[in-house]
Amino acid sequence: MRKPAILAAVLAASVLVTTGCATEPVAQRKEVSFDAAAANPLIPSNYAAADSLLAQLRGQLAPAQALIAATVVNIDALEQSSTLGRLISEQVSARFTLAGYRMVEMKFRNNVYMARDQGELMLTREIRDLASSHDAQAVVVGTYAQSSELVFVNLKVIQPETNVVLAVHDYALPLDSMTRSMLRGSR
Repeated sequence: MRKPAILAAVLAASVLVTTGCATEPVAQRKEVSFDAAAANPLIPSNYAAADSLLAQLRGQLAPAQALIAATVVNIDALEQSSTLGRLISEQVSARFTLAGYRMVEMKFRNNVYMARDQGELMLTREIRDLASSHDAQAVVVGTYAQSSELVFVNLKVIQPETNVVLAVHDYALPLDSMTRSMLRGSR
């Protein structure tokens, strides 16, 4: 009689232990504090890139005349971007706005770039037409490339009528868990 009671107790205990383990997270997520979020270097890195473009553009553009920021795209698949590419575009546009430039809110998808046979980039006719219809004097465009440890970003300000590059800035971001998660959602 004692054996069934002991067996029942062992089974009950194993069910409780197994059920308890099933509800525990596999890996504990580390909470990020507001202070840590405020100290994150992504925004300052993107703002510094925009500041470099703005410094190169001094005197070339009229702050009262509109500019367009295109989505930063994957250099290996120019019709694709990611959360990271869209966020870089948003933050660069924000910095231009903070500097007093009129930024036209545009959400470009796959019509920003067209690949030529040798991999050159050129602005499509549609972006030239959009710039013309919004009286935009320039367009901020960019690409990113992922390596095993870094994400390299190239930003350019281009005059839409001539495709002449007015300013350029290159920088790199670490391929850490944050940037990696923003690259996963490539579209």
